[in-house]
Amino acid sequence: MSGTGGTGTVLAAAQAALAAEHAAVYGYGVVGGQVAASREAQARQAYDAHRAGRDALSRTVTGLGGRPVAAAAGYELPFVVADAADAVRLAAYLENRVAGAYGDLVRAASGGTRRDAAAGMRAAAVRAVRWSGGSVAFPGLAERL
Repeated sequence: MSGTGGTGTVLAAAQAALAAEHAAVYGYGVVGGQVAASREAQARQAYDAHRAGRDALSRTVTGLGGRPVAAAAGYELPFVVADAADAVRLAAYLENRVAGAYGDLVRAASGGTRRDAAAGMRAAAVRAVRWSGGSVAFPGLAERL
């Protein structure tokens, strides 16, 4: 991922997307522990996708001259995840947050960084639809209206 926009703005957006990926990796650990057996493979695929996204964004941040933000030891969940239905709701929530962070990077970046961020946003939006069963016109932006 490389960009030619304002490096400080691109770097900040890349760091924010990286932080969202760290949180998603953590969150999918919770999802995987509660999700129904029929959706375990879906959770594992999403977990792997977020690990790959995290690694790619770490390289992007480094390429932009930054030091990749580290993952937190733990994250506060937006709600209690007590059963499989809560796990599905958490997965959709995580995907929408990641889509929003990638959307910010799309707005800030250009070139390869923008293209890669758009791909990350699209992938997260598709996963959100698969988890929630519904979609929004502009993934990641609904909570910003």
